[in-house]
This record gives sequence, C-alpha cells and structure tokens, in this order.
Amino acid sequence: MFSLKTLQTNKTVRYGVPMLLLVVGGSFGLREFTQIRYDAQKLKRKLDPSLEAKLNPQKQSVILEQEYEKLKDDNLDEWRNIRGPRPWEDSREFQEQQSIKRTPQS
Repeated sequence: MFSLKTLQTNKTVRYGVPMLLLVVGGSFGLREFTQIRYDAQKLKRKLDPSLEAKLNPQKQSVILEQEYEKLKDDNLDEWRNIRGPRPWEDSREFQEQQSIKRTPQS
C-alpha cells in the first residue's frame, strides 16, 4: 500500500510522530524524576515537636496544658497593648514616645 518513500515525505509522520513521542515520553520521565525528589524530601524532613503536636491531637492537649500553667500565674490586669512602629515611622522616635507614655500613673 504505502511505500517507505511515501512515509518519509509525509510531514505528519516526519515531524508529528516524534513530537508526540517526545511529549508523552517526557511526561512519564518527569513524573519519575519528581517522584524521586519528593521521596528524598520525605527522608530529610523531620518535624519540630510543636508542629508534630499540632498534627497529633493527643500531644496537642499536653502542650496546651503546659501553656495554661505558664499563663496562670501572670498578672493580666496590668497588661498594655503597645503597637510597633510603622515602616514609614522612625523607630527611635517612636520608642521614645512610647517610653514617655509608659510613665507610672498616680
């Protein structure tokens, strides 16, 4: 039916088939390479105990109880909210203004 000469001159066979093979083959190749990357990251990754506690609800209650014990003895009646300087404000001037405002009240 078709001769080899006819297939060699056909642009679809000459350019389209190799391009299609490259795209499909590249997809499978990239999948393998990215899988290796993620497997290596899993081996290197070690969770911080606080992050691990967030993932594990049983450990989270222990940390919350510890934080409650720390805050239980603090005096929150004398607590003040002090904002930090804005990016356009000079931080030294702002600190001086805050220290003036913090003078003890009679």
